[in-house]
Amino acid sequence: MKQLTSAVIFLQVVILMGTAGYVILEKWTILDAFYMTIISMTTTGFAEVHPLTPAGRVFTTGLIIVGVSTLAYIGGRSVQLLIESQLLRRRKLMKKIATLQDHYIVCGYGRLGRVICQELAEMQAPFVVIEKRPERIDQLVQQQFLFVEGDATHDDALLQAGIERAKGLVAVVATDADNVYVTLSAKVLKPDIFVVTRALEEETERKMLRAGANRIVKPYEIGATRMVHLLVRPGVADFIDIVANKKGTDLSLEEIVVRSASPLVGKNLADSSIRRDMNVIIIAIYRSSGDFIYNPVSSTRIEALDRLIAIGQQEGLIKLNALCG
Repeated sequence: MKQLTSAVIFLQVVILMGTAGYVILEKWTILDAFYMTIISMTTTGFAEVHPLTPAGRVFTTGLIIVGVSTLAYIGGRSVQLLIESQLLRRRKLMKKIATLQDHYIVCGYGRLGRVICQELAEMQAPFVVIEKRPERIDQLVQQQFLFVEGDATHDDALLQAGIERAKGLVAVVATDADNVYVTLSAKVLKPDIFVVTRALEEETERKMLRAGANRIVKPYEIGATRMVHLLVRPGVADFIDIVANKKGTDLSLEEIVVRSASPLVGKNLADSSIRRDMNVIIIAIYRSSGDFIYNPVSSTRIEALDRLIAIGQQEGLIKLNALCG
């Protein structure tokens, strides 16, 4: 950058000296001298402003050599600076991605992918986006999201996104075929990763399950169900909106894992003080064995690796999350 700045300053000096030279040698006006300097340095091939004397021709020859050399140097340095800035940005991104642990990978930054990323960002959940379209890369840069520029169906892009350390992956690329391929690639690289994928065609669901998808989302079915709920049970739909999107209230619904070192392990819900001290309600428990307990009673014991489905205010949920380890 310093070299580029020095070159620009030198260019300005050359222009001033060229203008002054024509004024002194040829007795031209400042405007004519400046114009002749510019067309000589840029070798545009326009006709001379006035006939040149022998001294003027020698001066013009030197001006062309110096001017063209300076412009070429500035152009080369500008390209180098652009490439280096892109490489530096890429290194910084890779460095940040390399530090992530238990993060999520979003494959595709289309209409659905943008909403997913915004939701993850609001939840302060770490994530990396894999996208190959240049116009969407610019949007990711503006949003300051971590991303890998590449094709999500290729293993190298998934590896750059840190799939070995990732907790989950969502596949929302352009076609169902690509989503199947992304799912299959992800499961090969990390068999235990949790994969959520989108299916547009009905017959694709079976293929996605065979590829290893844990959950399959069909937007048209979800949209239709949502519209029916709004039509028939608007109060229920509004409550779900409040809990899921935190609209106008601090109420939230969370899934919290009970770690083995948590002091809650071995206690029943009545003795845990979750309801009394944190004002949080446990509405369901997923056991690590696969059992599902809906509306657990106060005598239900909390076990290690239980997934608690809890509803309450954000402050209480944060305390419960910390207590669960």
